[in-house]
Amino acid sequence: MCQFSNFNAFCSVSLVAANAEPRADFSPNGFFIWCKRMWRNSEQPAESYYEVRPECSDVPKTRFKIKYGKTLSVRRWRAAFSSEGCLDIGPILTRIRRGGINPSIRGEVWEFLLGCFSPNSTFEEREQLRHRRRLIYTQWKEDCRQMDSHVGSGTIITAPIVNDNGEPIRDPLVLMQSVPSSDLFEGVGTNGGNTDETQVRFTDKKVVQWKLTLHQIGLDVLRTDRTLVFYEKQEHLAKLWDILAVYAWIDKDVGYCQGMSDLCSPMIMLLQDEADAFWCFERLMRRLRGNFKCTDKSVGVVNQLQSLASITQVLHPKLHQHLETLGGGDYIFAFRMFMVLFRREFSFADALHLWEMMWALEYDPDIFSMYEEQGFSDKGSERSRRKVKSIRQFGKYERENLRNGAQDSQSHLSISVFLVASVLKEKSNKLMQEAKGLDDVVKILNDITGNLDARKACSSAMKLQRKYLKKAKRA
Repeated sequence: MCQFSNFNAFCSVSLVAANAEPRADFSPNGFFIWCKRMWRNSEQPAESYYEVRPECSDVPKTRFKIKYGKTLSVRRWRAAFSSEGCLDIGPILTRIRRGGINPSIRGEVWEFLLGCFSPNSTFEEREQLRHRRRLIYTQWKEDCRQMDSHVGSGTIITAPIVNDNGEPIRDPLVLMQSVPSSDLFEGVGTNGGNTDETQVRFTDKKVVQWKLTLHQIGLDVLRTDRTLVFYEKQEHLAKLWDILAVYAWIDKDVGYCQGMSDLCSPMIMLLQDEADAFWCFERLMRRLRGNFKCTDKSVGVVNQLQSLASITQVLHPKLHQHLETLGGGDYIFAFRMFMVLFRREFSFADALHLWEMMWALEYDPDIFSMYEEQGFSDKGSERSRRKVKSIRQFGKYERENLRNGAQDSQSHLSISVFLVASVLKEKSNKLMQEAKGLDDVVKILNDITGNLDARKACSSAMKLQRKYLKKAKRA
């Protein structure tokens, strides 16, 4: 007992120094419990994982912190796998929802959340699938390189290289970056050598359409996440450009649209292998490609805006009426939130934290098989066919949909719709009192940048979902 002779004195001094209230239990056991509690309350900032350039002082402050006992840790993640490699994903989803993911394992966890791999697959099966996908991506990239030599060269196009007729544009900036290439040209030389892309005309309309987007991808890449030290390196920018260029070619119905670079950028940072980053982005686009599909009459995201209008009309009729009076009944002011998943409203680290909580809440254990079956289309995405029996394997948001019968594609709404609805609810008083026009609405919503808490936003979205589903069920 001599080792604890000054125990009470030690505790008193320590607690006074910490500005804490004196504790009643000064026994040795009580001390160890207190130490454990202090350790569990410890937090580690996440900024070090996504370093910001020192001259960029106006970026939103990061709220996400790595919390012991709440954030999904490396140890808990590894322990969730069986000896063969099957993942018990139910507890993982709960941990992500409560505290996010440790940035050191974020990439590999995202591969499951986005449906790159099935939780029922083994280590060996995933390794074989990964190898096969890398070969596919390599072939697609080579196909693109044959059409345009900038792909894979480490350079980025920032000026148009062809006109609408497929004729080359001899822009000095592009000429400086050009690399010899051949194939798919009209009037290819017969000397057996490489053909200069700046001297020939393309005839394949699909190729022309693809090449018309390459400079726009380049311009967007140079604007994406430039506050991060990571993107000071040309190789990382080139990797982002290559992935977006390849995706624009293989998904011809969607191609490339502004906003995709914001969605792809985190994949480059989280997954070292370019092919792995591509497939993670491709899986994310399975969820969001409907937003980017455009026709002569409409933009795909209009469906989500209409859903947002319906939810607001049901849950906050006075706000909806006010927005309609201002001419905002189409809710176009929320366009950006849907297109880039709140990338502008949160810091980089907080946006990633929000995404993984959304995906954990929405998780459907059939997601892998659904994506493998449907290919690059929107067919086969109906959620009425359930293969998994255990409801604990679904995310909490998805479980609510199952309980309330919102399983088909028409009644099933993305959690992002309720997230935007929760933002409108939070700002409803200000919108009702201060918004005299659509410019005021946009200004009020822009003021939320850096002032939202990702976890609270998801919690609020869940409450709105339950409330909406109950009202819809009664109706």
